Amino acid sequence: MTDGTGNRTRRLERRLGDWMRARLPHVLSELVMFTLKQGWAALFGALLLMGLIVSDRIWQPGWPLARYDALLIYALALQALFLLTGMESWREAKVIALFHLTGTAMEIFKVQAGSWDYPGDGLLKLWGVPLFSGFMYASVGSYMARVIRLFDMRFAPYPPFALTLLLAVAIYVNFFAHHFLPDIRPALFAATVLLYARTRIWFRIGDARYWMPLPLAAFLSSFFLWLAENIGTATRTWLYTGQVAGEMVRFSKMGSWYLLLYVSFVTVTLILRDALGNRALRTSVAASGDAVSGVGPDAAQGAAPSIR
Repeated sequence: MTDGTGNRTRRLERRLGDWMRARLPHVLSELVMFTLKQGWAALFGALLLMGLIVSDRIWQPGWPLARYDALLIYALALQALFLLTGMESWREAKVIALFHLTGTAMEIFKVQAGSWDYPGDGLLKLWGVPLFSGFMYASVGSYMARVIRLFDMRFAPYPPFALTLLLAVAIYVNFFAHHFLPDIRPALFAATVLLYARTRIWFRIGDARYWMPLPLAAFLSSFFLWLAENIGTATRTWLYTGQVAGEMVRFSKMGSWYLLLYVSFVTVTLILRDALGNRALRTSVAASGDAVSGVGPDAAQGAAPSIR
């Protein structure tokens, strides 16, 4: 799962980690490294949010280029920059393209259904949806693809892939169907926990591996996406029905993002299948001498992980 970019990132991480471990307590240095790597993985989304904030502050109604069209140019430039500099691989670009397509389709339906609206002007709109909006979903795909590579993540034990695909389809379809049929969201929440209850996200910081339950990671991620939603509505980029600019997005949207993250994750695994393991990640003394540690009782030190 590593390429030239991944190797350069690993070398930079090693130098920065060695520098911090020489000056900070171990726990604090690992926390700083975790935060920096998360920020680096989320760089595309962070820059896109910065574009929303800056454009909202400076844009004038009389300018010849509409704000939404400028945001599309900005997002395309960011994507090109990430590919040309190697910050994203063409393999990861495939993931992002899938997010763009599925996200734009949902945006068009939801805007037509009256769930939210894009109040600004723009030439590059489809059925009221500015084309840059697909990049907001693509930024989630960018984060997932990059965070898997940067943390050398493994997901184990992973449920049967067909079941994960079926659940993702059910979640995606329900976002459309609940406008006409009963909302099965409570059942879908339960299904995510039941299906992924044993799945751990194993990730690397320096020479150590840690783990986190996948449903917990999805919940924490949904909170940060809810914060990003508030930036989007505060900058009047989009507004939910009945919402005014500056009004906080309802906490229920965290639940929507929690479910959508499973759709996002399965979309990523369609291409990055080598991160999945069918059996529990066990420890052995045979491999590379990595350390395994975690937030649960199976953590061990001084042993290397292997998917068995």
